[in-house]
Amino acid sequence: MIIRIQRALTSQLLCVALLALASLSSAADAPKNYPPTVVFMTDFGTLDDAVPICKGVMYSILPSLRIVDITHQVKPYSILDGARFLFGTTPYYPAGTVFVVVVDPGVGSTRKAIVAESKRGQYFVLPDNGLLTLLEARDGIESVREISNPAWMIGSKLSSTFHGRDIFSPVGAHIARGDDWTQVGRAVPVKDLVRLELKPVRLDDRGLTGQILATDGPFGNLVTNVDSEQFLKLGYQRGDEVPITIGEQNMSLPFAKTFSDVPLQQPLFYIDSRGRLGLAVNQGNFSQKYGVNPNTEFFIPAKRSNH
Repeated sequence: MIIRIQRALTSQLLCVALLALASLSSAADAPKNYPPTVVFMTDFGTLDDAVPICKGVMYSILPSLRIVDITHQVKPYSILDGARFLFGTTPYYPAGTVFVVVVDPGVGSTRKAIVAESKRGQYFVLPDNGLLTLLEARDGIESVREISNPAWMIGSKLSSTFHGRDIFSPVGAHIARGDDWTQVGRAVPVKDLVRLELKPVRLDDRGLTGQILATDGPFGNLVTNVDSEQFLKLGYQRGDEVPITIGEQNMSLPFAKTFSDVPLQQPLFYIDSRGRLGLAVNQGNFSQKYGVNPNTEFFIPAKRSNH
């Protein structure tokens, strides 16, 4: 009986080990099995046919393509918002994913249409207007090419105002299909990429000066350029009241873990899901309540010692 039990346990352990090995093998092979994917973002909105036309172009090149939408409600012409959403989305997709981004206030001008490969092995098909600024600072850009090969575009006559359809969509689908992306056109030095001029966070013994980058969708929370590590260097801990000067307004807000830590309609500091310092009103709209808009500077003093 004991021998039979030992044999049964040995058999069970062997099955568990084989399943574990199979799981590891499956995880290692995941990138190979990852379906061709384009992650798509524009400021086109969804009131007309622009987005489905672009998707139709991509499907005509690769019918089995999977298209994932980030959003098509980027604030019109806001390159910064496009760069911010791209920065927030890309870490959750594997190498080989193709991102097609059309936030292009300079469409039809001398601005370049490019493909960039990041050091994480992702591809970006977009206008060279600063959309890669935040992502490049975190992930790095391996190489860039200007899109100039007409075989990768559609139409005998390219529109001057719809490069999303005629250039970016077909190029994204070709890359997702596995075509050699270096055939799109000539190499462009990475150093020549257009970059947004963003004000850096200033941190010294007095305190921290930052900037409001945006509001968080419909909720009116303020998105800042200050990451959690920079803020925590000021010495504040959760539960502390933190003084701040925003524009011409002086106020003091509690540093909380989440919105419900303060009463309804009361303001707070918190660390948002992207790891940045945010300002919010519990079930309210900070931007509207206090009249604070993007590009406003703010100052937070360093915490005073009790000694």
